[in-house]
Amino acid sequence: MTKSPIDQWVAMETRRQFFGKASKGLGAAALASLMSDPASVGAAENAIGGTLGNGHFTPKAKRVIWLFMAGAPSHLDTYDYKPTMQDWFDKDLPESVRQGQRLTTMTAAQSRFPIAPSIFRFDQHGASGKRICELLPKIGSMADDLAFIHTVWTEAINHDPAITFIQTGSQIPGKPTLGAWLSYGLGSMNRNLPEFIVLNCEPRGQALYSRLWGSGFLPSTHAGVAFRAQGDPVLYISNPAGISSKARRLMLDRLQTMNRRIYDEVGDPETHTRISQYEMAFRMQSSVPELVDISDEPQHILDMYGEDVLKPGTFGHNCILARRMAEQGVRFTQIFHRGWDHHGGLPAALRRQTKEVDQPAWALVQDLKQRGLLDDTLVIYGGEFGRTIYSQGTLSKTNYGRDHHPKCYSMWMAGGGIKGGVTHGKTDEFGYNILEDPVHIRDLNATVMHQMGIDHARFTVNHRGLDERLTGVQELAKPIGAIIS
Repeated sequence: MTKSPIDQWVAMETRRQFFGKASKGLGAAALASLMSDPASVGAAENAIGGTLGNGHFTPKAKRVIWLFMAGAPSHLDTYDYKPTMQDWFDKDLPESVRQGQRLTTMTAAQSRFPIAPSIFRFDQHGASGKRICELLPKIGSMADDLAFIHTVWTEAINHDPAITFIQTGSQIPGKPTLGAWLSYGLGSMNRNLPEFIVLNCEPRGQALYSRLWGSGFLPSTHAGVAFRAQGDPVLYISNPAGISSKARRLMLDRLQTMNRRIYDEVGDPETHTRISQYEMAFRMQSSVPELVDISDEPQHILDMYGEDVLKPGTFGHNCILARRMAEQGVRFTQIFHRGWDHHGGLPAALRRQTKEVDQPAWALVQDLKQRGLLDDTLVIYGGEFGRTIYSQGTLSKTNYGRDHHPKCYSMWMAGGGIKGGVTHGKTDEFGYNILEDPVHIRDLNATVMHQMGIDHARFTVNHRGLDERLTGVQELAKPIGAIIS
């Protein structure tokens, strides 16, 4: 006999209650252990070090610092030396080189594609003899500490899908970011600080969205926490006027009681997230102010990071904070430095940008090295795609611009089990196509995971019936073995 709509609704509600109570039973023991000691409250998986425990194999890195140059620096004017292009000034890029590759709407309508050689000198550095742009002398001075990768590539040709792709493994927004995956898999090394912290430099150029450090379908406790340059480092970390620390503790205890009742009713795993986030915020009230206060740094260390080190929101200031976070056991720190989208006026803009990042990036690596932290800290530097050898807009001997180019670009890595003084991959003389050893951004992320002790192909989360992974559902990605020590 067909059930009435009311009977069907009752049956549905009964099923909901059943599955809710079943999930409650699965998580009750973990929740009880968290509740027994307020100081130890964290996401359930963090209580045992993450869903992967200590990972799939012995890691070479414990933490990651990613220096993300948002807007896409020109590889042709920084790290990928192309001396023969001087003889090609203002000549058209051969079709045999372009091969009908996709162009953006910003240059697709140009009547010609005149080649713009870099106007900058490339000096040789270190025992490796690596040639690096004269605008990056400090980074050049540590060439023997770095592994340069000249053949990174991506399918995305515009900023938002490209930066989303390298951060999450998908051009479509909504997936977890690399930092969230590492937090979820490996857990916390310091329960008083987030596992994933984001430091944004002064606003300039392409907009950045919080989803670029989001947790996607993973529990929201694994999302990156963005620190601010002004006011409280983290929103709402200070108690409101008239609220003491004791009163805040009492409020949280009452709130925990309410959340436990909610969990008893519906068994929603996000209840764990709410509890852990409230408790983390409480602990951060003492840990974060101490973390961001660099007044205890010796003057010679401040001098290493350059003239902007005392100015919150600058790259120099964020780099010294990243080192302090590494010392305190933050798992993943990402610094976003914007303003690299040089469609026109590239020489002047590049001078400004490199002046801001050269000394602090060098200082970060050397500071980690002198403290014995570089061996197990992986430092990464690079953007979302490269730049064209041909000029966008007006070309002269001293001025030019470059459009987006996804087919090859340069990044570097240091520390964390990565070889120093090596160069991986080779592009053609135009810096337009890959000749040897392509590295897709999925390979790049697989390398990061490998150094952290994770086999990317085995690290999956079932979401809507699909075993999702950072490197895509296919198993084509592979770590860059040639740069791993």
